[in-house]
Amino acid sequence: MNFLIVGLGNIGREYEDTRHNIGFMVADELAKQAGTTWSILKHAYYTEFKQRGHNVYVIKPTTYMNLSGKAVNYWMQQLKVPIQNVLVIVDDLAIPFGSLRIKPKGSAAGHNGLKSIEALCGGQAYPRLRFGIGDNYPKGRQVDYVLGPFDKDEQKELPALIEHSVKMAHSFVNIGIELTMTNLNTK
Repeated sequence: MNFLIVGLGNIGREYEDTRHNIGFMVADELAKQAGTTWSILKHAYYTEFKQRGHNVYVIKPTTYMNLSGKAVNYWMQQLKVPIQNVLVIVDDLAIPFGSLRIKPKGSAAGHNGLKSIEALCGGQAYPRLRFGIGDNYPKGRQVDYVLGPFDKDEQKELPALIEHSVKMAHSFVNIGIELTMTNLNTK
């Protein structure tokens, strides 16, 4: 069986350690633990590994966040991965920092990367791992917050949260979304 793990983010040094790039950070750790390296291919940084007989493909779209669906759709078709075997790792303002929630479907909730995937990949019925970044910003400063770095306290907690996200991605591949939700969702 084939699985596609998609870490959402923006390319470019200025976005590297921002809240909006947490999907890239998780994908990087997934690749590092699997001992694989990234290739720059069409619409994405790409790597792959085997896990318990499954082919696991990992991409970080190079299309920028707002056009993520273009990369996801291309790689789904290319690798023949059904939508239910695609896991999108995304930052989420609606849940507190430290909360990690995997779910089989949902709305884009104003997230432009998810809106693009929804539009180009056939709706809202695709799994996503929502990485809570909280909403601790002054009114009208959402963009600055999302495109800003994690604060000092958050940076201390980040390695453990990224590690838990990797564990959730492996669990999704090995035992499916339902058991992963039951066993590993936090707060």
